[in-house]
Amino acid sequence: MLGIIGLVVIVVMVFGGYLLAGGKLGIILKALPFEFMMIGGAATGAFLISNDGSVVKQTLKDIGKVFKGPKWKHGDYRDLLCLLFELIRLARSSPVAIEEHIESPESSSIFGKYPKIAGDKYAIELICDTMRSVSMNYDDPHQVEEVLDKRIEAMEHHAMHSSHALQATADALPALGIVAAVLGVIKTMASIDQPPEVLGKLIGGALVGTFLGVFLAYGIAAPFAAKVKAVVDEDMPFYNLIREVLVANLHNHATNICIEVGRQNTPSHCRPSFVELEDALKSVKQEAA
Repeated sequence: MLGIIGLVVIVVMVFGGYLLAGGKLGIILKALPFEFMMIGGAATGAFLISNDGSVVKQTLKDIGKVFKGPKWKHGDYRDLLCLLFELIRLARSSPVAIEEHIESPESSSIFGKYPKIAGDKYAIELICDTMRSVSMNYDDPHQVEEVLDKRIEAMEHHAMHSSHALQATADALPALGIVAAVLGVIKTMASIDQPPEVLGKLIGGALVGTFLGVFLAYGIAAPFAAKVKAVVDEDMPFYNLIREVLVANLHNHATNICIEVGRQNTPSHCRPSFVELEDALKSVKQEAA
């Protein structure tokens, strides 16, 4: 919602201020389709050249984050703690019974209670791979923590590709706007014998290219890149929470202590209260009874 409001504010303030200052939209509107074709087309081509297919698809998908915001909300952190509580408790009471859940999470009755988490392959891989390594006696907490750190770092690096691609495009747009403006000047020079009123319109149309390149760079592309990065940064603590809880489990802390470690490491704006989490865990225990 804020993304849409931001776009509206940018357009209204820029063009509204121009109109209030006595500007005329006619020249801009006449030149805009051709300038946008040159600048937008060149930017798109450069974007395709500098990125592979997976990054292009990821960027197109991640643009939605500008308007949707972070994936993980307050309730998702609470659900994750409940999920980890169930898994850890089952693993400690019956190491054999936990295997069916971590080997086939898509058909697991435990994971099935939390469909949003179950639908995230990164979260599921972190949980299942770590718990599988424990079942193979690969239980050195420091080694596991190091492995998880590297996986989460690689995950974050991958998630940032679209932000970097958008920022690179934003950096290129002002220069592409100059290219369009220079072409407009060349067109104007070919009509140098025309009266001043005609030349004025031609020069104004040429300057639309410079305006459009800068406007798209700093009003659209760069804010999009910054927002995608901010959303990624806000979502990463969800995966760090998995690491904290599972490493605490490897230190053989009590199950409730492991979950409390995770709760304390949850971002403050998403952190469930102690009482809220206790009530949720009581419901989990009652369902399992």
